Amino acid sequence: MVKSQMRRDKWVSLIIILSMVLLAVGCSKPAAEPAITEKPPIEETPAATAAATEEPPKEPVEITIWDKPIGNENDPALKFVKEAFADFEAKYPHIKVNHEAIPTGETERQVFVTAMAGGSGPDAYSFAHFPVIGEWVKQGLVLDLTPYWNEYADKDQYTPAVMGEATIDGKIYGLPHHMYVMGLAYRKHLFTEAGLDPNKPPATWDEFVDYAKKLTKPEQNQVGYALLGMEWADWFFEYYVWQAGGDLTTKNADGTVTLNFTSEPVVKALQYWKDLKWTHKVVQKNVVQGYAENHNDFFNNRAAMILFPSDAAIAVVQNGIELTDIGFAPFPAGPAGKNPSQVGGSYWIINPQTSKAKQDAAWLYITYMLSKEMQEKSLLFTRDSGQIPNILSIRKDVDPSQFITKIPKDLVNGVAKAAENVQLEYFLKERLGTYITKAIQKVLLDEKADIRAELQAAQDLAQREVADPYNQDIKK
Repeated sequence: MVKSQMRRDKWVSLIIILSMVLLAVGCSKPAAEPAITEKPPIEETPAATAAATEEPPKEPVEITIWDKPIGNENDPALKFVKEAFADFEAKYPHIKVNHEAIPTGETERQVFVTAMAGGSGPDAYSFAHFPVIGEWVKQGLVLDLTPYWNEYADKDQYTPAVMGEATIDGKIYGLPHHMYVMGLAYRKHLFTEAGLDPNKPPATWDEFVDYAKKLTKPEQNQVGYALLGMEWADWFFEYYVWQAGGDLTTKNADGTVTLNFTSEPVVKALQYWKDLKWTHKVVQKNVVQGYAENHNDFFNNRAAMILFPSDAAIAVVQNGIELTDIGFAPFPAGPAGKNPSQVGGSYWIINPQTSKAKQDAAWLYITYMLSKEMQEKSLLFTRDSGQIPNILSIRKDVDPSQFITKIPKDLVNGVAKAAENVQLEYFLKERLGTYITKAIQKVLLDEKADIRAELQAAQDLAQREVADPYNQDIKK
């Protein structure tokens, strides 16, 4: 996702990058032993015995990975990552890994696509974000990993939600690198001051409005909720569409897309947002301020509630806030009685343009660096460094909370609860986000804006410029 790196790099430290480098997947399945055939007996000399047991030397191979960490040479986290790199080369001495930093450019996604188009892409890459990987598969930028996956011993250790975007037409194209879940975060002490029970977050839209009103105190420059209305407004808005019983798009059986911008769930969701701003007046005045500004409002008691990712606990601590003051819960349910959380993250992918030897080596590298053993080493290092890792694990057999000594149990339970019911972002999001965002902003900035008219205008334009060309291309 183009947004992910931009919106999160503002507050994610090297230790989180480290955790992302070493997140879990497991080691590849060993090759089967060769069949034994009968041979004439031979005299067993020490030399003959050694020759029979030694594996033939493997052909050397050199691969390039865009995963060079950036930091001070004296940073313990940087030292740990380099040790992990060295451990891999010690285990696989025939594989030489060139660790390179992601080249500079407007966004890391654009840099990757440009490099691949020019034949200079890396042999493996870890930032194929959930909504993007399908597009990259369509463009021929991602290797089909199904043959590797079928022989992969730890393939059953993934949580079900994490493989959704990497599974396309029954084939596997990526290994999970990082995953987060979104939820409703709130400041407990502000709940208490408003006469609300911090152990009972709002469970419905109506209840959320009631809470937000009680938490809005203009005289203290405090609002109940920090609303995301800037250029990524569709990111959070889609959750409300889900809660109203719909989605912004539909992926049809033949791969084409149908736009649902004018459907009743979308209208209900936008009406709810409009009411939060203009009727209930429980959000910040500048509804199109940046993502970082929303977080600053939350950290500085200017917003009591916000939508928050599960891997951002470290950002809370870095802003001087005790984790005991943070509540985390699933979204309030909408009129459809639904409240799925959004799951996001990125995948490791392998370059389909490179040689089979390099692809084999890249697979070994990925599965080693994302093995359970390496994840646990990372979690131990993170704990011993006084840092806080992502609370959510992509593996069933690894519980990060066991490695966290400074995090409240109710926060861990809140993240786990939100992760019980998850949904992937709407289909073709990367191409359609700006269209729906413009309609959202129009309604948030103009009290007299007609919701249905704005959504219809957005859908008509998106249909002409995106959906029709996309569908025509699919049908070729």
